Amino acid sequence: MRRFLLPLVWPSVAGILLAVFLLIAFPQLGGQSPDLPLPPNSPEPEQQLTDTPEINRPAPEVRDAPALSRNAGPVSYSEAVERAAPAVVNIYSSRIVESEQHPLMSDPFFRQFSDKDMPSRQRMLSSLGSGVIVSDEGYVLTNHHVISGADQIQVALRDGRETLAKVIGTDPESDLAVLRIDLDDLPVIALSNSSQAAVGDVALAIGNPFGVGQTVTMGIVSATGRSHLGLNAYEDFIQTDAAINPGNSGGALINPEGALVGINTAIFSRSGGSQGIGFAIPANLAREILDELVTKGRVIRGWLGIEAQEMTPELAASFGLDSVAGIVISGVVPDGPADAAGIQPGDVLLKVKDRTIRDARAVMTDIAAITPGTTLPLSLVRNGERLEVNLEVGERPTAEMSPPPPDA
Repeated sequence: MRRFLLPLVWPSVAGILLAVFLLIAFPQLGGQSPDLPLPPNSPEPEQQLTDTPEINRPAPEVRDAPALSRNAGPVSYSEAVERAAPAVVNIYSSRIVESEQHPLMSDPFFRQFSDKDMPSRQRMLSSLGSGVIVSDEGYVLTNHHVISGADQIQVALRDGRETLAKVIGTDPESDLAVLRIDLDDLPVIALSNSSQAAVGDVALAIGNPFGVGQTVTMGIVSATGRSHLGLNAYEDFIQTDAAINPGNSGGALINPEGALVGINTAIFSRSGGSQGIGFAIPANLAREILDELVTKGRVIRGWLGIEAQEMTPELAASFGLDSVAGIVISGVVPDGPADAAGIQPGDVLLKVKDRTIRDARAVMTDIAAITPGTTLPLSLVRNGERLEVNLEVGERPTAEMSPPPPDA
């Protein structure tokens, strides 16, 4: 009897052992998915130059916070929250969309039998986010993705007041936007020098997660200068483990003295909720964007008009280079500054203004800070020959919908 059962048992045992081996070697077969950044990138937009009329508006007056005192930590942060929380607002953005009166009308098969003049109804889709009042004039900083596509924006203060907001300007490439509200006696947050933020500093996040109401969470600054995340075209994030959840976008990340350190923007998450990796746009960058959007209506950045590819050891060897310094120019925008200077796809850009290039995103950020019209010396390699080119920096076109891929 035992000899008869052995041929039946062994195939089952072998199958179980094989399944265990496959799950250990390939965990993704068990339904696990890699961490994805939130919010995800949108499709690459077409870049357009905007014909914006000249704006003559004074820069907003913001309050500078004193340098943070790193003495023994307090047992309570209620004073810091009381200073900052009144300036953190809830933002309700809505847009009007057309929808068919009957759900079957969304199916092309049924639509062909319907009256084309059938009336449709309008409905409002509301999204919830946060914002921060940063000046007595009523300017509010928030994220571009919080208000993107909205037909109407409503701001609710912690003291119960509500009002409609006007969009002063948006910058999709940094994911920042500036609103303005017209109310008296506004609570205003002070802005810290975010370059002094250090890993290990206590950080508090204030916002309206999931629409439950204003909420404060605590953590530390986990890292500074985070980039290469694929969230925005220009990235210089403060990372924190203070819980940031949907609805916190555009809210405040503050220090233990109640000063603004950054604007909460995104999370790294597998579940969609906070898993201890959140990102905030530094207050210094937010201040720069605020000033430009208020005074000029747009953010003016330098631009070369090239698409760049990171250098690899294999590419460096194929170009006959001794190191992986530089970036490969994979594309040139027609009629752009690089095209006018005679730069071609396949050229290797080694130096910008005598500074050796080692990172495509870093050089893009450096060039963005250069005033358009400035003459910039570049060092190139083409077909093994070294070239020196003088290029006139142009103004970077405005992306209307979402950040473009890394280019300079």
